[in-house]
Amino acid sequence: MQFLSVGERLKPFSWTLTKRHSFILCSTRLRTADMCSNQVSLLDEQCKFYAYMFYQAVRDQEPVWKLEEMRTMEYFHWEEDASLRCYSPSDALMYAVVHNHLRYAQYLLSHFPEESLKVPGIKFCCCPPSAPHLALAVTYDRRDILILIIKIAHKLPSLQSYINRASCSHLSDGKTPLHMACELLSAETVLILLGNGACPKILDRKGETPLDIILEQLWSSKVNVVSKKLCLDYLLLFSPSLNFKMRKILQENPDFWAPLLGEDKLNYLVGKKPATLYLIAMQTILRCLQPAHFPQNIKALPIPHALKPLPVSH
Repeated sequence: MQFLSVGERLKPFSWTLTKRHSFILCSTRLRTADMCSNQVSLLDEQCKFYAYMFYQAVRDQEPVWKLEEMRTMEYFHWEEDASLRCYSPSDALMYAVVHNHLRYAQYLLSHFPEESLKVPGIKFCCCPPSAPHLALAVTYDRRDILILIIKIAHKLPSLQSYINRASCSHLSDGKTPLHMACELLSAETVLILLGNGACPKILDRKGETPLDIILEQLWSSKVNVVSKKLCLDYLLLFSPSLNFKMRKILQENPDFWAPLLGEDKLNYLVGKKPATLYLIAMQTILRCLQPAHFPQNIKALPIPHALKPLPVSH
């Protein structure tokens, strides 16, 4: 009869115990992981629900005090750093622009001027800082809020170049707000931007100026010709020197452009003749005016009202 040592007799039991213990540990870990996963999912849903509530409140034009109570309420933001946070003035201003909540935009810009115009959210792009609120106001045609934003930008030294900041070159071809206004054929917005210091010479990612965009639209379609020509006139008023890609198209197709623009304007654009005396005079005057005082400085000019480039509201 073979006798087993104590250690050998305990081996099967030890193996069974270890196996059961491992199973229990694995089961516990799985349950813990499931609980954590469910917790994250629940928190994520709560964040989304809270975000929707705030979005809906701005959309419904709720009073400013109520919106500020909601904005500053802390919520658990799992995706970023699992910490308690609240909506920034920049996030709130984006909502106010989208839903044209003028009073809320006024409050945010007057109480948090610099914070409101920061780029909202996390920035994943290497492009220079853009002007998303201004671009959004142009896109949604929120002219009253647009003017408020521009006034704040004029007052803050850190935002002197704000009106000319281009959007992300990867997503929007590096267009400035002026490029966007020209694409949308919003003549009054084009004038507001130009009067407040927007530069018509800046190139987008395609190497196009705002003037190129308007001329391309005139070349490709006969729709909204009046708006296109008005945008063109405003651009020429604020462009003493011309440098644009579409010049060759104008030179090669005079039969198309002459009836559309007139001989004088076409010859000026292609470089055959100088600008008219009126255009030269207005370009000289406009260069001397401070953008921060637009449109009051235009209104004060001692010239007939019909010759003053003013937004319709003025």
